[in-house]
Amino acid sequence: MDDQTRIVNQACQRVGNDRLRLMDILLDVQRELRCIDHRSIAQIAQQLNCARIEVEEVASFYSFFSSPRKGDIAIRLCDDIVDRFQGMPAIARAFEQQLGIRMGETSADGTFSLDWTPCIGLSDQAPAALINDTPVTRLTPQRVVEIIAELRHHGDPAKLNTAAGEGNNAHPQIAVEVHNQIRHRGAVLLNDAPADAGLDVALTLNSDAILQRIEDSQLRGRGGAGFPTGRKWRTAANTIAEQRYIFCNADEGEPGTFKDRVLLTEHAELMIEGMTIAALAVGAAHGIIYLRGEYSYLKQHLESVLSQRRQQHRLGCSIGGRPGFDFDIRLQLGAGAYMCGEESALISSCEGQRGEPKTRPPFTAERGYLGYPSVVDNVETFCCAARILTRGAAWFRGFGTAASAGTKLFSICGDCDRPGIYELPFGVTVDELLIAAGARDPAAVLVGGPSGELISQTAFERRICFEDLSTAGAVVVFNDRRNILEIVEYYMAFFVEESCGYCTPCRVGNVFLHERISKVRQGLASPQDLAYLQELGDTIAKTSRCGLGQTSPNPILSSLQNFPLVYSALVKERDDGWQAGFDIQRALEESRRLAKRRSFIYDPSYSDSTNSDKEAPA
Repeated sequence: MDDQTRIVNQACQRVGNDRLRLMDILLDVQRELRCIDHRSIAQIAQQLNCARIEVEEVASFYSFFSSPRKGDIAIRLCDDIVDRFQGMPAIARAFEQQLGIRMGETSADGTFSLDWTPCIGLSDQAPAALINDTPVTRLTPQRVVEIIAELRHHGDPAKLNTAAGEGNNAHPQIAVEVHNQIRHRGAVLLNDAPADAGLDVALTLNSDAILQRIEDSQLRGRGGAGFPTGRKWRTAANTIAEQRYIFCNADEGEPGTFKDRVLLTEHAELMIEGMTIAALAVGAAHGIIYLRGEYSYLKQHLESVLSQRRQQHRLGCSIGGRPGFDFDIRLQLGAGAYMCGEESALISSCEGQRGEPKTRPPFTAERGYLGYPSVVDNVETFCCAARILTRGAAWFRGFGTAASAGTKLFSICGDCDRPGIYELPFGVTVDELLIAAGARDPAAVLVGGPSGELISQTAFERRICFEDLSTAGAVVVFNDRRNILEIVEYYMAFFVEESCGYCTPCRVGNVFLHERISKVRQGLASPQDLAYLQELGDTIAKTSRCGLGQTSPNPILSSLQNFPLVYSALVKERDDGWQAGFDIQRALEESRRLAKRRSFIYDPSYSDSTNSDKEAPA
């Protein structure tokens, strides 16, 4: 048996040849072989007794999986707009010069590979990168020289000569240079709450009483949509089923967001406590933490916390001495797919499939993982639930506004002196956040990441809450020297790349939007182009299948509304009355390449003697 066969077999055997654990198998193979080639795919399919295409379609979906071999040391530079504005182009050039390769290439000896990657949850410490699983922050060209020299000496990114950050970042199980940068500690989450106080209360209550307390608290999901948490939990509890599942969505991939990173690092016990309370409330025996691949450096720490809780009888059988309350949690690592932040796509990933969203209804609380009711909430939501059981619903409602109870964690970054984490009550104004963060000449603020709203100075008095400006937590500040359309064009390129490609409005429409914004930036647009952007953006938002497509036009739609002068300064009527040409096939080509699908719009490269105007098969 050669090494490749042995590695593949061991990866499959570690999870009992379980087809549902395909993600774990592929992660192991990628780590050991630095690629997932056709031979590996065939071997995995044979071991799992499934079709080869089932393995190949998953391996091709996630950005951390590669068919060509990557270097033993994979360097991924963060390509977020914040990193760009903080000097990432110079960092990229320094890496290219030191390694003698270009972006997207692997060195001839197979030691180094150099690639771009979207936001890695370190926007407050930009420019940043991942070297294998090790994050490096606040990069400079000189630091790049030192890093490459050190890696050539010992070859282990984990041994880079860096000073570990504060708190658990310095724990031996983590030991990275990341800093929490907690700027303001609120009363709900970022404090020293007594361990398991909420679970101890829950163990004295029945399911209905727990659900009632969550409902009375008016807790709404902290992932952005703001769905009432108590209603979701009760739906799962009331749906007749043999099994139920609890999922923690720790896949915060929204550019500019990093609040859950801090909770995972410093308050993992509180998050797991909240998951356990949810399990008791809905009658679930199994839980999964879906950890984004960019946070894999936290995996050992989280596994240790889970193990300790099992030893303390806070997980496992008869939790807290309560007969029949059996609940345990496993950790599922992602592999670089923004789409998996959507709850049904996350579940698909945990089922060993492409991270594509499922059609709703039914909703996941009724029919989720393997067809069973599944509660999916993010890290912050579960932490809030634990604190509500500790202090009570009325205490929680004492913070925030009438329709937005509690506090909110804000990830603030960009052009400000004090980027980091702020826990503040709902209802705080944008201007108050800017003052707290030391914003420098703010001209635009992105609230809620690219799927949120880009606002101008005229809106800085608006309040951040569900009844006004809603956000999952990302607040990105741009000063008056930034090009608004450069920001918009970047985020549209991000959505084009991250679309799963399932539905036409998102797959094709976002490409068209990106092309037209590029045209505006070049000064080639007419007033009709602005009308086109508005109309197409509205159509994509209304007709896309999932949250990504429904919010992907937001950078354009909100900037059209809030920065009309930026557009009007670049738009002009042509003297000859003609409009700039548009090549539909060239525009479609990018969406075809990304999605590996044909378009519903006629493609002349595909012909059918009997029905040539129909869609080409996928």
